[in-house]
Amino acid sequence: MAAQTYDESSFRVLKGLEPVRERPGMYTRTDSPAHIIQEVIDNAADEALGGFARNIHVTVQRDGGVSVTDDGRGIPVGLHPEEQVPVVVLAFTRLHAGGKFDKRSGNSAYAFSGGLHGVGVAVTNALSTRVAVEVRREGKIWQIEFAAGGEQVGALTEVGSCGKQSGTRVTVWPDAKYFDTPKVPPAELERLLRSKAVLLPGVKVRLDIEQNDGSTSSKTWSYPQGLAGYLEELAGAAEAVAPLYAAEKFADAEHPDFAPGEGAAWAIGWFSDPVPSESYVNLIPTVVGGTHESGLKAGVFEAVKTFIEQRALLPRGVKLQQDDVAGRMAFILSTRLLDPQFQGQVKEKLNSREAVKLVASMIRDPFEIWLNQHVEAGRAIAELSIRQALARQKNSQKVEKRKQSGVAVLPGKLSDCESTDLAENELFLVEGDSAGGSAKMARNKETQAILPLRGKVQNAWEIEAGRLFANNEIHDIAVALGVDPHETAEADLSGLRYGKVIIMSDADVDGAHIQTLLLTLFCRHFPALLARGHVHIAQPPLYRIDVPASGKKRPARRLYALDEGELAAIRDRLLKEGVAEAAIEVGRFKGLGEMNPEQLRETAMAPATRRVLPVSAGDAEPTRQLFTLLMGKGEAAARRQWMEEKGHLVEADI
Repeated sequence: MAAQTYDESSFRVLKGLEPVRERPGMYTRTDSPAHIIQEVIDNAADEALGGFARNIHVTVQRDGGVSVTDDGRGIPVGLHPEEQVPVVVLAFTRLHAGGKFDKRSGNSAYAFSGGLHGVGVAVTNALSTRVAVEVRREGKIWQIEFAAGGEQVGALTEVGSCGKQSGTRVTVWPDAKYFDTPKVPPAELERLLRSKAVLLPGVKVRLDIEQNDGSTSSKTWSYPQGLAGYLEELAGAAEAVAPLYAAEKFADAEHPDFAPGEGAAWAIGWFSDPVPSESYVNLIPTVVGGTHESGLKAGVFEAVKTFIEQRALLPRGVKLQQDDVAGRMAFILSTRLLDPQFQGQVKEKLNSREAVKLVASMIRDPFEIWLNQHVEAGRAIAELSIRQALARQKNSQKVEKRKQSGVAVLPGKLSDCESTDLAENELFLVEGDSAGGSAKMARNKETQAILPLRGKVQNAWEIEAGRLFANNEIHDIAVALGVDPHETAEADLSGLRYGKVIIMSDADVDGAHIQTLLLTLFCRHFPALLARGHVHIAQPPLYRIDVPASGKKRPARRLYALDEGELAAIRDRLLKEGVAEAAIEVGRFKGLGEMNPEQLRETAMAPATRRVLPVSAGDAEPTRQLFTLLMGKGEAAARRQWMEEKGHLVEADI
């Protein structure tokens, strides 16, 4: 076999839309073309959200094409002032180009839109065999077409006049080779379009599907009654415990914390049977939820808790938790956020930290007023919540009795949590007493336990199970977990005291070493914890970015960056917002102990805002071989050879 050369010619630069075609899974879902069609529908919905379109019409053609038509303003066809290319061409051929940036300076086309990833219909174009665009704008009809891979076919051409009509029609023929199936699932398309109609009261949404026999099946959605009507439709025959509560609240120009227009609309209800909930950010469905849902639940919980306390409805010894109130609640939540940050390009989960405070503050006071105006409904919701709390406590007591057969005494340095529900309680293994002290103050005492580790845990890869407890740190970890060391992933975990074990160490070399030693312990002596997804690693940030206030609309902010790359991305975003570079203050954390409890809670401990990576076991044998190579005492020569071969791949922060 000929040896591969590694020289200047080995490097390839991906240009234009090539990165999308090379790695489509990084930019969109590849099970079907649903998401690349959604990008086009989202653009039409953004026109409706801005008040410029009243109709959205989608047609699934017999030849596999899908057309999306709106009666909005039409994509601009003039030359971009800097690029000297028609704007409609930029939209379909350039990643990170669009009308949703530059919001605060007032030059953006949209105040609110579905995210700022900036790839949009350029990804749709890259993964289609053909895209045809027709724009009606300023009395003229323009057409342009793109061929396979997003290449422009011919120039932007004026083909006629349209009087006062305006709007855009985009027809897409997805390229089957990039998707598991070339067709958009009809049920998913219907669900998406129905949700647009729900969230845009007064906007008419129509879907036509051309049949093989030449006929067309049509569906039209319009919800003048908005979110409440939609939730009633979802609930079907489920019995409502209390009347639905639907309202909305958005910030005005005088709001101290949020920009004008930011806020939420919601419909919430409590039902005897489970009813699905849905949430949206700027009309984008967030099917995995996110921080806006956390904010809704927090605001509702505070309002119900206050209602119960004012009327002394809570029995003695019962402590109400958020899940007791939100467990039987169903909701439709539509949030408007100026700069939404999503997890991944598919935008299924909202990550914006400020959304928790935004939604919670918008719903809490109005809902509390509603409860006091509808006392019977309030009492019904309160009684249901208290029943849930009593059932939870009764269940946890049963679990506790089974565990009392053990004689192990919990470690004195363990700050235990009150809950015994595996679904919610967590044990943080924290590096150092200093960070452990901050973590104790930052934790939620109800569900989070802290075990500070003094120094580095012993390398347990070659320690026999019988000698394992000679090490105090390993002994304390095992006793706190309630699980004995074992060798197989099928071991009995009935004594496990925490649903999540979270390793929390400094973001430096020593912290990485402690993570490795703990993962070695779990992989060798507690493999069932890894196999069943109980082990996680916290990702505390390395940098703190302080941004000064800029007028009433945007108060001072504190942002966090995980590493250099994220710091550079945040700095670029702030500069685009118009923040002066000299005004941006960047501080580097030397370790967890340097964070105050509030910072530690926000970045590494609060479930709504933290970043935590789950650790999976992977293939058993290769994993075992790698741990033996890295952690085995007799493997020094093999380790040296491995480092000589692989050392250049490491980006060490020393």
